[in-house]
Amino acid sequence: MPRKHRLWSPHHYFHIVMRGNNRQTIFLHHADYQAFLRILEYTYQKYQFSIIAFCIMPNHYHLLLRSSHASHSKIMAMINRRYSDYFKKKYDYTGHLYEKRFFSDIVPSALDIIAVSRYIHRNPINTTTPLVEALALYPYSSFYYYYHNIPVSFNFLHKNSLLSYLPHSRYATLELYLMHCEDDYDLQLT
Repeated sequence: MPRKHRLWSPHHYFHIVMRGNNRQTIFLHHADYQAFLRILEYTYQKYQFSIIAFCIMPNHYHLLLRSSHASHSKIMAMINRRYSDYFKKKYDYTGHLYEKRFFSDIVPSALDIIAVSRYIHRNPINTTTPLVEALALYPYSSFYYYYHNIPVSFNFLHKNSLLSYLPHSRYATLELYLMHCEDDYDLQLT
């Protein structure tokens, strides 16, 4: 039976998740995370997309991605193939690196974008054993770049776009969003 075609909309963000086969670790060292970010940038140069939240965990990754130029299936095919090739060559690995096709779900509204980005950013502390004590300490997440106000050397992360999805209020600021992710502040999204 052929695979079902994925829904794609050039006007919506998609929450995308890719997991290692059997939940195995696919990012073993700092260099692997850096290689993945370079692959995202390389793919961006080919297909022009926007990511407003990402988190690269040891055995999976999350992206909040939108592209008006190419389907996320085409983008993900390049990202996953290039990272798989990198990993297999570096670690002399054979077999499937990924568990199955990537998960993707349309994020239909501004409030959903804020909720999904928060979920993505909280991944390092929402594990059975948290990877860090505070979100700001996890360097492989866009939260790190938002929190530390670090100039981004890659073009795919559109930090300013995230703020445009905050609830329309004179009080909706990056600082409140960061507190919302850290569980210290309710943005009252409902």
